[in-house]
Amino acid sequence: MSRKKTYPGDTVGERDGGGRAPMTAGQIAVLVLAVLALIFIFENTQTTDIRLLVPVVSMPLWAALLAMWLIGALCGAYFVRRRRARARP
Repeated sequence: MSRKKTYPGDTVGERDGGGRAPMTAGQIAVLVLAVLALIFIFENTQTTDIRLLVPVVSMPLWAALLAMWLIGALCGAYFVRRRRARARP
């Protein structure tokens, strides 16, 4: 007799017959956001002009917004890491 494999966070009867756990609310939210991001990318393919001090650069709108999001995420990660390091004794 073989024993059913369990995973952290599983409860009895939580897995369906296919061996996959049902999607959590967080996973559904991430999936919805990913689909919305793809729709946003495919809808905003036109080229836009961006001026950074003196040079003017032409690029797709979605690429410009993605670059700004990445810069913001990196800045946020830097400050969170710095705060955690300072909070440790």
